[in-house]
Amino acid sequence: MLDRPVSELSKPSRRLPNQRWQIYPQKPEFAQKLAVLINVSPIISQLLINRGMETPEQVQAFLEPESLVLPSPLEEFPDLAISLELLQNAIASQTKIAICGDYDADGMTSTALLLRSLRTLGAKVDYAIPSRMHEGYGINKRIVEEFHSEGVGLILTVDNGISAFEPVARARELGLAVIITDHHDIPQKLPPANAILNPKLIAESSPYRGVAGVGVAYILAVSLAQQLGETKGLIQPMLALFTLGTIADLAPLTGVNRRWVKRGLQHLPKSNLAGVRALIQVGGVQARGEGAGEAGEKIPNPKSKIQNPKSLKPEDIGFRLGPRINAIGRIGNPQTVIELLTTDDMGVALELAKQCEQTNTSRQLMCEQIEQEAIAYVESEFVTSLQNDRVLIVVQPNWHHGVIGIVASRLVERYGVPVFIGTYEDEGHIRGSARGIPEFHVFEALEYCHDLLGKFGGHKAAGGFSLPAENLQMLRSRLIEFANQCLEPQHLKPLLKIDAEVNLNHINQQLYQQLNALHPCGMDNPDPVFWTPNVQVVEQKIVGKGHIKLTIAQTIDNQEYKIKAIAWRWGDYFRLPPRVDVAYKLRENYFNGNTTIELELIGARLPIQLQQFFASPATPSSTTFEYNQRRFTCGFYKNGIETELRIKNSEGKVLAMQPGHIIGLLGSNRQNAKEVDISQPQYDNIIQAALQALLVKS
Repeated sequence: MLDRPVSELSKPSRRLPNQRWQIYPQKPEFAQKLAVLINVSPIISQLLINRGMETPEQVQAFLEPESLVLPSPLEEFPDLAISLELLQNAIASQTKIAICGDYDADGMTSTALLLRSLRTLGAKVDYAIPSRMHEGYGINKRIVEEFHSEGVGLILTVDNGISAFEPVARARELGLAVIITDHHDIPQKLPPANAILNPKLIAESSPYRGVAGVGVAYILAVSLAQQLGETKGLIQPMLALFTLGTIADLAPLTGVNRRWVKRGLQHLPKSNLAGVRALIQVGGVQARGEGAGEAGEKIPNPKSKIQNPKSLKPEDIGFRLGPRINAIGRIGNPQTVIELLTTDDMGVALELAKQCEQTNTSRQLMCEQIEQEAIAYVESEFVTSLQNDRVLIVVQPNWHHGVIGIVASRLVERYGVPVFIGTYEDEGHIRGSARGIPEFHVFEALEYCHDLLGKFGGHKAAGGFSLPAENLQMLRSRLIEFANQCLEPQHLKPLLKIDAEVNLNHINQQLYQQLNALHPCGMDNPDPVFWTPNVQVVEQKIVGKGHIKLTIAQTIDNQEYKIKAIAWRWGDYFRLPPRVDVAYKLRENYFNGNTTIELELIGARLPIQLQQFFASPATPSSTTFEYNQRRFTCGFYKNGIETELRIKNSEGKVLAMQPGHIIGLLGSNRQNAKEVDISQPQYDNIIQAALQALLVKS
């Protein structure tokens, strides 16, 4: 037999994604019954069951959000009436109103929404946004003092203020009225504002409970316009900004968010807001029928146009428009976005949209550079201790703290552990961002280290913090201690939630169109994820900056079904093994006037039977089988630390392969063996026959 490991003679493919697959429990009988009741495919009804729907009434409310009867916001938000009274009085007396916003997409769209609506309604209004670099998040005493010196009589916070006790108290001392509109968690002690609008203060069952900051601003602005009888021409521009902010902020797409975002997406492509039109034009997002070219590959071809027959989808905004707005807040001047979203001059809007585009390009390059530096640092310092530490703390000088949160998310995706990433503001101070995994609570971890930190905040999934540089080693030890209390080794793999198993012969335009009923997808209503077992990878190549373009095949009842797929940023895993289980989303591709359905791979693993065989190859050790009227022997054998499958023919020639490798060896001994591509049909077919024989024997 061949006695040297395959790996000595061939370069194996890199590891497959390191993932935990969590497949929803399938309820075929219930899904079939629900499918008949609501006239959809059982696949769609299973997706609805996965999202918590159990009755036709719940399904209808989800699929047709306009059918919901909404309670009046005045009944749900206790301080809405007083807020409207304060604003009406300020408009009537021409008292100066000042908005204090935030520098993320939610805060900037909220600020623009209230500026536009209040100005249209006759208010005298201006705004301020604190500096991300020098002041950090939220209204502060400097802004309050500045507003007072400018003769402001009413302060309106958006997407911040719920924790700003001292600045709000100072504003009241100075005789200013304050309305807080926010959606962040409620502190133990509320600020002494005249009115507070926050969905966290209303009933959990309320359809308004999940609105982001821009949702609170939208409710306030629409309610005010209705009271003043001035809604004409106001609602659609506000709805566009609400839609943009809600999706970019990753707010849950349930309740009124689902209803209003679905409505907003219909209007966004034809929005009369100059800023939105300019962003769509400069960002390369077009609705179908507006002269758009190839949809193509959105990352390899950044100038390609997304086309959709009916409207933009949330992902078009989230991945195209949202980052251009967020990039300004991260590394630019938020005033650029506020002016972009409030101007009516298309020429000005296009110039500002180009600034957003350039800033976003800089942000992308910055992220790539920091990510590569962070990976190199982790691989040299921490990768061997990750299983014991169960958390990653990465701090380096000269990183831009406006983008390190994005890099933290990518490191979580890569290493499967919570990530705390920071950079030095000066020699003595570190500022950072944190991202978690499902079993780890970021804010509780920060609280566990409170005595070592300066400012900190956040929630379960993410947070921000600062600390004296001298406390870094103690912080590392404390976070490792916390992580080891709540995480087990099996948690240290990225979690991939999968909706249902689908065979390739069921993937067609009809299924894709039925999936549209679930849109808009986003937080709390994710894009459906399917999986197909034991597919054959028949073609694969690298495209763009490290993406794999491939064709996969599945044989059902002696008929082969093929479909194209793309795996973004999977260059590390090239080449994929010849047989894998795949997890994916469905995507529509337009090219040369043709529309096809493709797979967007988000997971791959060795087929279950292959995993089991290679994990415990002793049983069975070997067997015989027939293939193409010839007799073979096959078995699993240890070779060094690796296990390999060997298949021997009657002439003594052996084919040897290891799990996850694309290259095998063929010969009578290793000295004269040649490397062969085992994904080729003549080799893959015999490997499948051998595995089947071993499976039967086991």
